[in-house]
Amino acid sequence: MATPTEIRKGRVMDYQGAPHLVLEMLHRTQGRQAGFVQVTLRNLNTGSSTTTKFRTTDTVSFMHTSTAKLEYSYIDDQGYHFMDPESFEDTVLPSEICDGYKDYLVETNTYDILLVDDKPVDLNLPASVEMKVVDAPEGIKGDTASNVQKPVVTESGLSVMVPLFIKKDEVIKVSTADGTYQSRA
Repeated sequence: MATPTEIRKGRVMDYQGAPHLVLEMLHRTQGRQAGFVQVTLRNLNTGSSTTTKFRTTDTVSFMHTSTAKLEYSYIDDQGYHFMDPESFEDTVLPSEICDGYKDYLVETNTYDILLVDDKPVDLNLPASVEMKVVDAPEGIKGDTASNVQKPVVTESGLSVMVPLFIKKDEVIKVSTADGTYQSRA
């Protein structure tokens, strides 16, 4: 058992009998009252989020977690398939977990998968992903007076605003935080 002051973002704790991922944590103290920890948790079984408070005198329990670097392979009706590059084992993440990340999943790229008791429960995206441009309109001559951009479509189907010099079949780096163009790869 641990104290609530040991709660950190990204850790998985057992809350009300289910694994919950810590999304946000704030430690607060108020005048003469005892301090407390306010935590935003996401239930890894249902995907729902909740905010709760723990007094500093409460106890919490953390679950054993590990991270595996797996290569994205494909999607089918079972979910998103990731392969271990060393053992070639197939790991399937349900669509509920990966649907929010599908625009940043590129075949053969490696991603960090969060495992709780050796069961995959979450996907951690890198800060940026390299993607191939599959559709890019031609830049119009004379449109270079300012920082003009054009929309392109990447191999995952994501539409990104890029500078006019980006052409079809080029590889670009895209931020996973907001889906913006960063640079050529």
